[in-house]
Amino acid sequence: MSYLKFDRTTLSNLDRSLQLEHIRSNRGGAFNCTTLVGCNTRKYHGLLVVPLPHLSRHNHILLSSLDATVIQHGAEFNLGVHLYGDGTVYPNGHKYIREYNIDKMPRTIYRVGGVVLQRESIFCHYKNQVIIKFTLLDSHSETTLRLRPVVAFRDVILLSHENDTADTTVHPVGTTGVRTCLYEGYPDLYMQVDVPSHWVDEGYWIKNLHYPKEQIRGYESCEDLYSPGYFEMDLRNGESVYFTAQLEEVDVTTLPALFDSEVAHRKARVDLRSCLRNACSQFYYKPESNRHYILAGFPWYGVRARDEMVALPGCSIYSDHPERFHNVMSTFIRSSINFIQQIALPLDMEGVRDPDVGLWAIRAIQLFLAEYPDDSHRTFYLDFVGRIIDYYLSDRHPLLRIEPNGLLYAEGSGTPPVTWMDSTIAGQAVVPRRGYLVEVNGLWYNALCFYREARGVGFPKELVSVIERLEPAFEQTFVNPYGYLYDYVTKEGYRERAVRPDMLIAISLPFCPLSRAKQRQVLGIVTSELLTPKGIRSLSPRSEGYVEQCSGLQEQREHAYYNGSAWPWLLGAYTDAYLKINGRSGVTHLARLLGDIQDELQHHGISTLSELYDGNPPYDSHGGISFAMSCAEVLRALVTLERYNSEETPLANYLYYTTSNEERPTR
Repeated sequence: MSYLKFDRTTLSNLDRSLQLEHIRSNRGGAFNCTTLVGCNTRKYHGLLVVPLPHLSRHNHILLSSLDATVIQHGAEFNLGVHLYGDGTVYPNGHKYIREYNIDKMPRTIYRVGGVVLQRESIFCHYKNQVIIKFTLLDSHSETTLRLRPVVAFRDVILLSHENDTADTTVHPVGTTGVRTCLYEGYPDLYMQVDVPSHWVDEGYWIKNLHYPKEQIRGYESCEDLYSPGYFEMDLRNGESVYFTAQLEEVDVTTLPALFDSEVAHRKARVDLRSCLRNACSQFYYKPESNRHYILAGFPWYGVRARDEMVALPGCSIYSDHPERFHNVMSTFIRSSINFIQQIALPLDMEGVRDPDVGLWAIRAIQLFLAEYPDDSHRTFYLDFVGRIIDYYLSDRHPLLRIEPNGLLYAEGSGTPPVTWMDSTIAGQAVVPRRGYLVEVNGLWYNALCFYREARGVGFPKELVSVIERLEPAFEQTFVNPYGYLYDYVTKEGYRERAVRPDMLIAISLPFCPLSRAKQRQVLGIVTSELLTPKGIRSLSPRSEGYVEQCSGLQEQREHAYYNGSAWPWLLGAYTDAYLKINGRSGVTHLARLLGDIQDELQHHGISTLSELYDGNPPYDSHGGISFAMSCAEVLRALVTLERYNSEETPLANYLYYTTSNEERPTR
């Protein structure tokens, strides 16, 4: 039985099934995404969604959907599902679904009278191509299958409407298919089948299609899409037909072998770990042979420097792909050095200049070298760590200054945002953090101590003085009388007393300037006020301004993101801190926590984790359907816990250090 299996009870209930989405990407940044019943509920949904950088920085939907119709004895049974602006649902293909499961790929079983039809789909790894396989499993009489594609040719952030400029011409592609291109500048979309078929050139606009997810978010939610015609073919029991859509003509005789090859290279999703590894692989983005990235998430995010560095360990080391760490880190280091040298920044990566990005990169390198201490890249990485530290100490960063007490100080008003809490309303930061930032200085201290240990006798003496000044300054600046840490402190004397999770990051790191007793106090506050079954709240319910649900229009959601919403990615830091403070006695608590989040794999983005969740029950999901930091850090937490519990502790070398030498484990 499949780990991710859904029966007719769930699928026939649109209130439930339209909330369940599946996404698959390839290495080129293209993706395939829709609901389990094949009904598009977002403007981002589509079967072939590809990057076209000459048109815009967003992806573009070429093939929106493919409706299959079973014909027997002259009766037509359309298996598609579409929502319309007036509330109509037509066709009602979800009523014929008997089973949907995802093992290596999505598989849907339909029953129409005596006909049993199976639909399987593959999104190719290294090309912008979707292949959909239909197999007639059972039929007691002659059966005809009709396949009607619906095309969009638009940017994912826009909607289309019937117009006179669209070129609705359909051109034959040999005897196997057709090609079409609605608008100038777009590539041709080739659609082919591998069995003898008849193309019926019956095109029309499907009007007023409705996307309820966009309506909920306060955006325009209805559009018109064009269907250029349909393929029709006869099928006998046991026969299959392969439909393919891509940007060039293909040899259809190769489709069965290509389909089987793609399936063979996929690993089954049978538990939490395999699902998260699979999800992490989806973020790996290789637009060119020498450019490798981690996408921030789907369906609307591109490459964001901070997200990439936080997610990189989970998307490489803990996904058993260490080579991806080298590929991505090499690209990142080139971009960072260009920034340091004030050379033009890459257009395909956002946020390289954010002040904490270099510190997150050092943390990623620290995790890598804990796993692979003798790796051939060690010297290269440590030289980069030294270069980043020198850059911060030189006071050349436009947003960050080194103070005489050794702490880093974020200049400005906090607008634009300079940390991971980056939501804005009308250009103003929702949480205008500035000054001494607790997690930035926690990362800074950790970076210096890690570099000192890694360099050994080669560690610069001037940095010893920085560490010695920083240790007491951190405690004096951030520790308050209430058992937790101020979120940020300004030179003017303002101390942010709101209970936020940034202090968790500071105490979770291998090197922390606080005593174990103070770390335990902070962890206790985080556990009692910020921990939820889906992640760590961005603000305590006991703090002023707490928002329990992330809902409403864009402005309301932006306000909720960092004022109460729960973030799964922070469970990585929570796991580190909890094991660090509680040792083996913390294993049961963490195992139950990860068990709770495992349920989410079947509740929204199937086999993946969303960007964030409500801070209060029922903890509904919001934001990106599949978010790299969420998947990567929860996977890292899971692997860390499994290793700790089984006493396989290579990671423990960097997990349990504090200021006190007496508290360090023996090597």
